[in-house]
Amino acid sequence: MAEKYVAYVSTYTKGNNKGIRIYDVDIKSGRLTERDQVTITNSSYVTIAHNQKFVYSITDMGVEAFKVLPDGGLESIGSAPINGMRGCYLSTDYTDTFLFVAGYHDGKITVLRLREDGTVGEICDEIFHQGVGEVTERTFTPHVSCVKMTRDNKYLCAADMGIDHIKIYRLDHNTGKLKLADIVRCEQGSAPRLIKFRGDGKYAYVINQLHHNIEVYEYKEVNDYPEFTKIQQITTANDYHTSDTAAFALKFSIDFKYLFCTNAGDNSIGAFKIDAKTGLLEKLFILPVSGDFPKDIAVFPDTKHIISLNHESGTMSFFDLNLTDNVIVMNGPMIKVPNGNCIIMKRIQE
Repeated sequence: MAEKYVAYVSTYTKGNNKGIRIYDVDIKSGRLTERDQVTITNSSYVTIAHNQKFVYSITDMGVEAFKVLPDGGLESIGSAPINGMRGCYLSTDYTDTFLFVAGYHDGKITVLRLREDGTVGEICDEIFHQGVGEVTERTFTPHVSCVKMTRDNKYLCAADMGIDHIKIYRLDHNTGKLKLADIVRCEQGSAPRLIKFRGDGKYAYVINQLHHNIEVYEYKEVNDYPEFTKIQQITTANDYHTSDTAAFALKFSIDFKYLFCTNAGDNSIGAFKIDAKTGLLEKLFILPVSGDFPKDIAVFPDTKHIISLNHESGTMSFFDLNLTDNVIVMNGPMIKVPNGNCIIMKRIQE
């Protein structure tokens, strides 16, 4: 059967309750066509379970679960509270046994159990980060912005933009409890926003919002403890656009040969080639996206097209991606998407 993809776009719902939009993906043309809208309030972020059967979303009251239908449509299968303020990021472990929620507003990590039918069960653990950061001109209390398991499924990495730490927790796979195992201390005032691991799990990539750079870490387990060694730091912005720039999105190509990022303020997309042996990054380009505040991006499976989800201008802009000549060329008109937060693609069978 031919491969077919759908895209899910999460949005805030100001005067509207349709917080997730579903699009059909045309890989050849690099365009999306809206198919449906899903009722949910203020979907800050969406994620797909590793078994590809379920989608989970942040919502005002906590989290909501959806069953993925054969055509890529979404059917709500229930919701659950997180006993805290609305989250900003969520992910599952690699066995889809637990759901982790990051709390930007209250500095909280919530662990919830997932049932075999994809529904969300009870809260297993709640951890509030403590401490202060360096940047006094903004709120500098804990802000957990990302929760992501290492690919060996042993440790949960929690990026905290407020205190400039990435806290590494050992996950008890029976109880869902977290125990602090290590702390990666990022540069003061850097605001680590996201952490993502290469497919083989050997290297971690951290995007720092306020220092607008990406840090590369070698990850391994030594004597039953996690070990992160920083091996590179590379800017996400051009030299002439360093003020009022904030790094935001971070996405791999499907083959993990390239890494892409966005910058708000600078309103640009950055592309980096990943060295297969060392994990190090080589900057290919930083180019404008023709939209305001590119909060997220989506790379097409063929790595020949890329989408910028522009939160402030309420648009999606489409580009042909040429990684031989290191350019992007705008591909047709923009699509209106008010208050877009996150975009993910999923393969379905046709």
